Amino acid sequence: MAHSRVGYLGPKGAFTHEAAATLEDVETVACTSIGEVLALVADGTLDKGVVPIENAIEGTVSATIDGLVFEHDLVIEREIVLPIHLHLLARAGVGVTDVTKVLSYVHALAQCRGYLDKLGVASEETTSTSQAAREVADSKEPWAAIGSSLAGELYNLEQIATDIEDHPGNATRFVVVGRDAVSAPTGHDRTSIVCFQDADRPGSLYAILGRFAARDINLTKLESRPTKLGLGDYCFIIEFDGHVGDDVVADCLADLQAHLTRVKFLGSYPVTGEGARDRREEVSEARRSASEWVEGIRSRIRS
Repeated sequence: MAHSRVGYLGPKGAFTHEAAATLEDVETVACTSIGEVLALVADGTLDKGVVPIENAIEGTVSATIDGLVFEHDLVIEREIVLPIHLHLLARAGVGVTDVTKVLSYVHALAQCRGYLDKLGVASEETTSTSQAAREVADSKEPWAAIGSSLAGELYNLEQIATDIEDHPGNATRFVVVGRDAVSAPTGHDRTSIVCFQDADRPGSLYAILGRFAARDINLTKLESRPTKLGLGDYCFIIEFDGHVGDDVVADCLADLQAHLTRVKFLGSYPVTGEGARDRREEVSEARRSASEWVEGIRSRIRS
């Protein structure tokens, strides 16, 4: 059976390449941009794509969110969380004090802002951390790249400074996207949606969030994004514990779609980490306890 073709933000050695490499039985294909990954999945050239969606330091990756919300009808199938350790990479013989310019992806540069300020040299954005490593390897200038240890190995660069990210807890969340299929529920899932308001009126966001609160659905992320239609016109990206296959989640989405807003479904998928499972178990236990309490009262109703 042919392997699935999975695109990622290349070239080889990028953190997205590392994320894609965790998938089994796939052929990975390097792409030049996040937009290209999403477009090639949407038109059927690729079976799936792996793209970064959120970083612990810099937050949302706008190119991914905007592509999923406004440009393509794709479905998130799973997430991959990688700890991110960034290193200063240079050709053999180039020391830290020799470096005249540092190249890297915009998010990597931002994640090392403190280190770069102390280094005091110019920085330049590239399309990915691995692209930066390749440009440094091909140049005769005393430049350095910020990237992964894998990128250094692939392009024969030395780590002249290690773990230069400003925060030790740095991590990036990647998502695997496909065209149609929704992942099967595991009991340890997250759902992502977009809510478009029909009109800007007082209490509209409160009304949306109230639907989740009334059903004890735990929100894990809430973010507003401009719709590109005009100044002050925003939509809301909402992530929450649960799967569209759960009755309570399905009921909530139907309620939102019918009464309050237009909803775009981005996916229900297995979540990384134990936090969501623990919260779901707590909510389920609270509901069971509350149901028993109500039934105890109802049992006292006179016939």
